[in-house]
Amino acid sequence: MRSAPGRGHTGAALAMTLEAASIAELASVVAAHHARGAKLPPVSLRAVRGVLAHTPEDMTVKVEAGIVLADLQARLAARGQWLPLDPPKPARVTVREIIEQDLNGPRRCGYGTIREHVIGLTALLPDGRLIHSGGNVVKNVAGYDLQKLFIGSRGTLGIVVEAVFKVSPIAESWRLVDVRLDSFDRAAASLASVQASPLTPVVLDLHNLSHATEPRTSVHVVLGFAGTREDVEWQVAQARGLGIWNPSDLTHEERFWAADGLPRKWSVLPSRLCETAAQLGGAPFIARAANGVLFTRGGPMPPKPALPDALMRRAKEAFDPKRILPDLDL
Repeated sequence: MRSAPGRGHTGAALAMTLEAASIAELASVVAAHHARGAKLPPVSLRAVRGVLAHTPEDMTVKVEAGIVLADLQARLAARGQWLPLDPPKPARVTVREIIEQDLNGPRRCGYGTIREHVIGLTALLPDGRLIHSGGNVVKNVAGYDLQKLFIGSRGTLGIVVEAVFKVSPIAESWRLVDVRLDSFDRAAASLASVQASPLTPVVLDLHNLSHATEPRTSVHVVLGFAGTREDVEWQVAQARGLGIWNPSDLTHEERFWAADGLPRKWSVLPSRLCETAAQLGGAPFIARAANGVLFTRGGPMPPKPALPDALMRRAKEAFDPKRILPDLDL
């Protein structure tokens, strides 16, 4: 275990980070902090990044949580498989960060979030004990389903050190199309036509990251399809019938997340997404239109979400009574 200075999203120096060489070593350090009641510094698991088991015939993979997503996807792709997740900056983000921060991307529409793919999890508790939830196979119901507590916990209850995922075959074909519209009313009508159609997109995005030659008021609806070549071609033809036919890509996603700093996040009913986006005053945004999740850089502050504060405090007290891990942000 060694210490190194951390860096924030803007490059500013942060508190020293503990870089774990192994899970056993990290457990010892955490237990020592717990015994003293001392706050644990930020922990990096980037040296703990092995693929522990990949069983292609069962479509499962077990990894150490320090592995970077792009590296995991490359290992799986060699056997024609992938983990159906596409959070921002896959060449940098680790499995631990994806789980603890509940990260996802535009393919959330078709493939869901991380909790749909985790079938087993190992976490290091604040007293240095390791706990295991789930298992190494898909049909596993042994023990309490504790892994759901750690998904999105932001490291406040424990440190995720290993995970088991169910993976999927890489689709034979993948296509993206979009349409540029000149108002949020027309964007809302376009989204409604998609949702009323037989289309099953894996991407359904809304954004205003227009090209330099487009009006600043332009709004784009983006559809993505994956599957067999015949199915994808059929869906693209159906989308053309709805007026969505321009060849597209996910450049808007890369451009948005390339900026420094954390964006603001809105969570609204999908039916109110365009109404909410129209109130942002032209601030750059991207949105998961099927889920009502909108990220923006600028514009008004989103309302504070209603959280089960009492329940979250009870969980924190049960797992980390000495408060050696990050505190809850309520």
